[in-house]
Amino acid sequence: MSFGDPNNPYGPPQGQQPGYPPQQPPQGQPGYGYPSAPQGQPGYGYPQAPPVPQGYGYGAPMEMPGLIKTARVLLFILAGFQFLAGIGIGIAGAALQDASNGLGSGSDTSTATGVIVLIALLMLVLGSLSIFLGVKFKTGGSGIRIGTIVYSSLLILGSIVNIANGQGGSATFGGIISLAFGGIILASMVNSAATNWFNRPRY
Repeated sequence: MSFGDPNNPYGPPQGQQPGYPPQQPPQGQPGYGYPSAPQGQPGYGYPQAPPVPQGYGYGAPMEMPGLIKTARVLLFILAGFQFLAGIGIGIAGAALQDASNGLGSGSDTSTATGVIVLIALLMLVLGSLSIFLGVKFKTGGSGIRIGTIVYSSLLILGSIVNIANGQGGSATFGGIISLAFGGIILASMVNSAATNWFNRPRY
């Protein structure tokens, strides 16, 4: 019994009897191999994680705001000035006392020398505090921010006193510089960027 010409392109495929509909795989399934992955889902492994937001959390660390960086640099510069002033005042006080001792009036200038030495020590302490606050900007919390606010406020107050009593001399010039530094540092600590930085979560 013949089923027609096997080379006929319009005839049924070889291996299939005429009169029966062609065999087709079920809809939605591949004809061979493993089943394909559903649309919209990854084929293998765990599902893809959502993108990590920048700033807080376990992603990239939050970057220090520019105004906070400026205040930090000013604290370091201010510390340098304070150390230089403390050393210079201390040397001047010692030289004054040596000169008084040479003239036989050392007892008369001992009180003034003591005050000068105290001022020199105060400048060195303030310089150390400036460095401490600047270093702690990177890891410190709200306590560092509050301490910097208090420090800059006292710096501004002392600068105003120096300007008022300097009579246009070196104390006035130093007071103007300290006032500018203190104002910038204070302004950088009382805005929302500083609040977010010093209150940021740490992991």
